[in-house]
Amino acid sequence: MTKKWLPAIAVLALGASLVACGSDSSSDDAAPADDTMVTEDTMAPSDDTTAPEATGAGWESNFTPWTADAAPVNCGPKEGEPLKAAWVYVGPINDGGWTQAHNEGRLSVQETFGDKIVTTYKENVPEGDQTAQVIDDLIADGNTVIFGTSFGFQDAFAAAAEKNPDICFEFATGFKSAPNLSQFYGSAEDTDYLTGMAAGFASKTGKLGILAAFPIPEVIRGVNAWTMGARAANPDAEVKLVWTNNWFDPALERKTAEALIAGGADVIGVKSQDSPASGDAAKAAGVPWAGYDSDQSENYPEVWLTATTYHWDVYLTPRIQAVFDGTWVAGNYYGDLEDTFIRLAPYGKLVTEEARAAIEAKKAEFIKAPGSMFTGPLNDNTGKEVIPAGKQATYGELMAQNFLVEGVVGEIPAS
Repeated sequence: MTKKWLPAIAVLALGASLVACGSDSSSDDAAPADDTMVTEDTMAPSDDTTAPEATGAGWESNFTPWTADAAPVNCGPKEGEPLKAAWVYVGPINDGGWTQAHNEGRLSVQETFGDKIVTTYKENVPEGDQTAQVIDDLIADGNTVIFGTSFGFQDAFAAAAEKNPDICFEFATGFKSAPNLSQFYGSAEDTDYLTGMAAGFASKTGKLGILAAFPIPEVIRGVNAWTMGARAANPDAEVKLVWTNNWFDPALERKTAEALIAGGADVIGVKSQDSPASGDAAKAAGVPWAGYDSDQSENYPEVWLTATTYHWDVYLTPRIQAVFDGTWVAGNYYGDLEDTFIRLAPYGKLVTEEARAAIEAKKAEFIKAPGSMFTGPLNDNTGKEVIPAGKQATYGELMAQNFLVEGVVGEIPAS
């Protein structure tokens, strides 16, 4: 699979039709909270803005500018002043998953650059009209770099980028582009597959359950990879899929997991759910649990398997450095296991040595060939061939994925 951005019309059309899927996903309609981080020394910064090396070497090999001759956007601070950068979150910073991981990336940026930067965040921001107002307020407060971290924010970010050409916008998990709007994410399908393998090995009945947020390509791709991993461990495995249509709702996530367990699932997994609440259901039932977004091995030691984790600082730190250097250009970043943006959480004690060996062998394959599980022949769960023999899905096709693989018991709702 090529890691280069493919501006395919099909990708844009499909994505545009799905933006509304997350438009009502906020779990808190109250005014978003904010926080500003500064170091003890708030005097004018020194001229030294050199950052240490990124956590994983080679991140830049996974970044492609939108155009080869793109001119840098000057969104750096005025001389003698700190850079002001802001993050917009869909959930709370203590959600135990997606938003918490993003906020850890922000804190890493703050620690790296010290008094040369002031970072701000807004949490519990609804996906919809309020997003635009939050962005406007952040710009009015002097922030010249703004990060968006939820799919449903994308339209507001694209509109803001068009209105504010001197602001650098960074957006996670989207597809829209502009001279001052970048996209960043990573090949979570690789670690989702590996997590699915752990689940498949842990299942005694071959009946597994997975709860997932919204039926958009990012999430569909993860559900498919997880299922394929489970079936690599147990070819007869079936995965019951339930859509929650919510990013963060701990009560709903737990209730959904409980229903899957009551329906016969003897292993529970999650995709794009921002809390670990499904782990509470698994713990109560004594059922193995594969998480998402964070390492929960210490909190759920009796049922923990492993999980996909994101390490946002691998991308954030060099991008902020580029702002200081005056070299920031917009483009697409798709991190992977090799540059360490995507990682597999520690194994729990339920993951046998046999399972670990098999998972590690497959991990080595994905380091060399990200996304290679989507190589034909591959059928969907209706028996239709979706990828012919010998063909690997391109990046653009992955970003537009709109089918469920064999083994998934469920469907993609009509939009």
